[in-house]
Order: sequence, then structure tokens, then C-alpha cells
Amino acid sequence: MLNTPEIVLDQFCVSLRNGFLPDTLPLQKLNDPYYFPWEEVVADLPARLAAGNIRQAVDSLPILATSRLQEESEWRRAYVVLAFITHAYIWGGERPKDVLPPAVSCPILEVSKHLELPPCATYAALNLWNFKVSSPDIDLTDPDNLSIITTFTGTKDEEWFFMVSVAIEAKGADLITLMLNAIYAANLADHQRVTTLLYQLRDGLQELGEILERMYEKCNPSVFFYQLRPFLAGSKNMASAGLPQGVFYDLGGHGEWHQYSGGSNAQSSLIQTFDIFLGVEHSATGEAKVNSAPQSKPKIGYIQDMRNYMPGPHRRFLEMMIRTSNVRQFAMSYKADTEVRNAYNAAVMAVGAFRDKHIQMVSRYIITPSRTNPNQNSSAHVNLATVTAAKQVARPNDTPAGYSGTGGTDLIPFLKQTRDTTKAAAKYTD
Repeated sequence: MLNTPEIVLDQFCVSLRNGFLPDTLPLQKLNDPYYFPWEEVVADLPARLAAGNIRQAVDSLPILATSRLQEESEWRRAYVVLAFITHAYIWGGERPKDVLPPAVSCPILEVSKHLELPPCATYAALNLWNFKVSSPDIDLTDPDNLSIITTFTGTKDEEWFFMVSVAIEAKGADLITLMLNAIYAANLADHQRVTTLLYQLRDGLQELGEILERMYEKCNPSVFFYQLRPFLAGSKNMASAGLPQGVFYDLGGHGEWHQYSGGSNAQSSLIQTFDIFLGVEHSATGEAKVNSAPQSKPKIGYIQDMRNYMPGPHRRFLEMMIRTSNVRQFAMSYKADTEVRNAYNAAVMAVGAFRDKHIQMVSRYIITPSRTNPNQNSSAHVNLATVTAAKQVARPNDTPAGYSGTGGTDLIPFLKQTRDTTKAAAKYTD
């Protein structure tokens, strides 16, 4: 049984003020001169990628120890820097590079282990720990107030893309408190309080949807699809984009092949919290259906797998929510068309509506630009954008299936199944 949100949240690195964003602003630079070689590479990342010399810069890096990282903010900054370098190195050429040099492999494996994250560009690296503001007390729920620290392209489009997600996370902080209070109220069988909180959650989710739709203001679909999205791709299910075995993390004479999903909003602990709180259970694996022999072992759902791409404390918060959330059971103990059932259904449909907006956004930012010809420079490259566009040129009349997400999913069917599963949790009759 939960007592108060204050007691619960601290151990999970979740704050009443900022939710899953850090309670103090992310470190903008590692101040120890020892780590300046890393910082110098990411400071010039857009220019190096444009010039095509990022790999030479990374290959000349020394192997730096992580033992000088002290504060958690330093570990997080090191993770951001190394994650950006990793993906820039892999995808920053005409062909992807499937061997990561020791100067990156060694420290990112150590840093990611400390933070309980995979050694790649996750939602935490791209969003949660990669924003800055002009003053500490500024409103984080307005993306206009936010700026990006580290960037692949240096474009305002990229900054806006990430900062809209940061604003959603900030706005979601109040909803975390609200959900915890609803669980507590359900424990007390206070149906009126649960009803009120569920309607407040519905309203809050609608506000998140409004922030999401601000993406259209300052992020050009073509810039996103051809310039930014290729760097967000992972190394899992990326054979068609040039990584059939994933990426070899070279530790100096030895190492291992790794396959990881790329950065994805499915790695947002906030979005998964809504599902868990409402008792929505997703089973979609995100993989394209193929005619093959039955699997002896059922595959883990993609949504569940994405919890492995969250910071350890956030993952444990979700585990706590799975153990304690009782709101669906409580709502279903009341007959159809009662106040609490209607409030529960309204909250579920609000999550479904948020996912509808996301699907519409995917259509505009991925499907539509994939059907246009890339510029001459990018067409020589092999990456997630050019491979996707080439498929559409070859099969222009195909339905929007066969698109790969940055996480390696069969994108459109997966998103629609996730949306449909969400809405199906609403129950209007007994």
C-alpha cells in the first residue's frame, strides 16, 4: 500500500516537480579537463558529420577511464556524450560502420553499466539528460523555453523534436502524483476521489496531446526524416540498413557483437506509466509477421523490452507500479455506466487519443517524406532513411507497412496494434 508520493518517489529518481526529468538541470559539459577530448568531439559533431570526418576524429581519441566521474550528473553527461559519439560513428558515413573503436566501446560500456542502461543512444540520452534552459526557475512544459545541449545536426528542427518530448515529460510530472494518489484512494475504496482523479488524468492527457501537436510548428518532416532520423536508428533488425550482425564493441583485441534498439519514445517511462496505471497490457513484439515454424519460446513484447532501455531507477518505478496499481480492478468492480467506470474509460480513451496523434505524426514525418526523393548527397548513403525511401520508390502503391522504426519495429502495424490494445481496455458493458 502506498502512503504518500513523497515517500515513494525519491528512491526511483522521480520528482514531484519534474517527473522523470532530473530534479536539477542536466550538466552541460564535463568540467574535468581529462574528459575534454570527448566534449570537443560532440561540440563539433554537426560540422564533423557534414564534413564526413567524424570517424577520423573518433579514431584519434584516447581511451579514457571512467574512474574520475563522481556525481551522478557527471555519469549522465558522459553517457549522453558517448551515446551521441557512438551513433555518429556508426551512421556518420556513406555506409554504416559495424565496429566501434575501444576509445568509445570501453567507456560507454562502463558508464551504461553504472546507469543500468544499454550502451547506445536511448531516450534518456537524447531527451531526459540533454536539455538546458535560460534560468533554473523557467517553465519546462513550454518547448519554447528549452534548448538542446548536444545535437547531431545542429538544426532547429532537431532541437524542437527533442524539446517537445522534454516538455511532455515536464507536464507529466503532475500526472504521476495524480496517479499515485488515485492508487491510494482506490486502496481506501474512495470511489469519488478515484473518479475525480481519473477525469483529471484525462484532462492532463489531452494537454500532453496538445504539446505533442506543437511538433508541427518548428520541425520540418524532410529534415527529420533524412537528416536526423538515421542517427536515431539502433543496431537491431537493421540488416537492410547495413548492419546484419549489429555492431562489434571492440575492447582492444577482443569484444562482442551487440544489437540494440535505437532511441524511441517507447522508452519514455511516463508513457508506460499511463498503461501500467490503467492496467493496459501490450503484447505486440513489433516484428513483421513471417511464415515460419512456431517459436518454442514466446517473444517478449516490444513495450516490455523497452523498459530495459530506461534508467534503472525508472525501471524499478514501473515495477513498483505493476505491483501496486489497482485502479482498473477497482473501476471494474463497479457496474457499467457508473461514475468511476465512466471516468476510467475516459482516461483509457485519452491515452488512445494520444496514440492516435502519434500515428498521425508518424504518417507526416516518416511515411510522407519517404515517398519523396532525397537530395543527391543523402541518396548515396545507406541508412534507415535511404533504405526506407528506396523501398517506397520500388513499391509506390504499397500500403504503409514495411517501415522500420528506429527501434527496429515493423512501425505502422505495431503502433496501430498498441493503440487498439489501449482503447480495448475501456469496457462499457458488463
